[in-house]
Amino acid sequence: MSKILEKRHKRKVARAKARVKLSEPDVRTPEQIKAAREASRAPTGRGGPQAHSSAPASQNRANRTASTAAKADG
Repeated sequence: MSKILEKRHKRKVARAKARVKLSEPDVRTPEQIKAAREASRAPTGRGGPQAHSSAPASQNRANRTASTAAKADG
């Protein structure tokens, strides 16, 4: 029985070794890495993009009530 387990383990290890993917070294300069980090950062503060619609809240409310009234009529 242990012979079977040994063979199974050997196959499992061999497959795992074949699947290993070595990562490539980062060849960018420190300045390029810093620039990439800055570019990928989310904008912060008051000037950032709006989370919801760009329309004022009162306009959104009016659109919602109009669409519900149309659904109720139809």
